[in-house]
Amino acid sequence: MIKFIKKFRKEEDGAVTVDWVVLTAAVVGLGVAGVSTVQGGVDTLAGTIKSGVATKTVDNGD
Repeated sequence: MIKFIKKFRKEEDGAVTVDWVVLTAAVVGLGVAGVSTVQGGVDTLAGTIKSGVATKTVDNGD
């Protein structure tokens, strides 16, 4: 059992996996933070565009 524990401590495969998981979680977290930061402005802009388009008429040239 002690031999297994010493071997487990020396292997780095698990440490690399943990690094990638932490890095991926950080990237996802930054993405979510970025989206939540601009969401209000995008919603406002979309409403403004909707109002502007709704009041316009299309002339078909007849």
